[in-house]
Amino acid sequence: LTEAGESAKGSTAYVTLEPCAHYGRTAPCADALIEAGIKEVYSAIEDPNPDVHGKGHDRLRVAGIPVHTGISQSKATEINKPFFKYVASRQPWVTAKFAVSLDGKLATNTGESQWITSEQSRQRVHHIRNVTDAIIVGAGTVLTDDPSLTTRLQDYNESTRNPLRIVADSRGRVSPKARVYHPDTPGYSVLATTSQTKSSHCEQLESQGVKIWKLPEDTNGRVDLKALVNRVGQEEMLTLLVEGGSELLGAFVADGLLDQVCAFFAPIIIGGKSAPGPVGEPGIGRLVDVLRLSNIVTEKIGDDILVTGDVLSNLHI
Repeated sequence: LTEAGESAKGSTAYVTLEPCAHYGRTAPCADALIEAGIKEVYSAIEDPNPDVHGKGHDRLRVAGIPVHTGISQSKATEINKPFFKYVASRQPWVTAKFAVSLDGKLATNTGESQWITSEQSRQRVHHIRNVTDAIIVGAGTVLTDDPSLTTRLQDYNESTRNPLRIVADSRGRVSPKARVYHPDTPGYSVLATTSQTKSSHCEQLESQGVKIWKLPEDTNGRVDLKALVNRVGQEEMLTLLVEGGSELLGAFVADGLLDQVCAFFAPIIIGGKSAPGPVGEPGIGRLVDVLRLSNIVTEKIGDDILVTGDVLSNLHI
C-alpha cells in the first residue's frame, strides 16, 4: 500500500488472512486499507487470534468496504499453519529436514555425508532457511561438520534472511571457535545448554555476541527439548527447522515435537549396517506407534525427490 500510494485508491485487495484490527508488530492493517481508499476486500480466512477474530472484517464493513470471505480457504489455511499453531500454543511450527540415499542412509559407514543430494536440493534448503525464523542442530553435528548454518542463496540480496542459529549442547562441548559462533557469521547464534556447562564457556561465547539459554535437563541429562521449543515461542518465532543430527532428530521424534518433515532422497545406494540413518535413538518399537504423515507433496528437484508432509498427530488446525 505504501508503494502504491494514491494509485491504491479504489482498488480491490486480496489477502490470505483477515486484516488485523489491533496494534501488534505493526499498526492495524484494517485501518491501513481504509486509509488507502480500498473499495473492496477478498479475505480468505478469519484470524483465529482472539485480538483479531472477526474484528478486522467488522471494521472494514463499518467503514463501508464490502468484505468477501472463504475463497481459497483451504490454501490459506495451509500457508498459515505456523501462525495458527503459534496462536493456539505459543510454540513454533517445527520442521525436520534431512537428506538421505534411497536406502535411508545419512552418511557412509566412514561418516562421509557431503554431498548426498544435488546442488539444486541444497539451494532448496537455503530457500527453506530464508523463510525460517530459527534453525537448530546438535553439538555432534557442529563437531563433525562445523557448519555455518547461514542462508546462501544464488540470488543473495539485502532481503535474504539468516535464521537464528541454535546449538543444542548440554555440556558445552562445541568450541567458541566453531563457525556457527563466529562474530563475522551473518545473523545471530544461541547456545541452548544446561547447568552442566562451565560458566567460563558461556562467558566466552557471550563476549562473541552469542546468547545463552540455560534450560532444564531431560531424564538423559540433555537439553529438555520441550523447554527449548517453548523458549523459541517466547522469542515470538513462528518456525523452527531441525537440521540434525540423528541424535537430536531422534529426540524430537521421541518427544512428539515435530509438525512437518522435509525429506530429500538422492538416487544413490550406500548400504552398510553401520551407516547412520537420519533418526537416531530411541526409535519406535511398534508400527502402530510410528509417525504418519498427511498432506504429502512429492517434488522432483534435479535428480532428487523431495517428500514433504505434516505429522498427522500434531496437526493444529
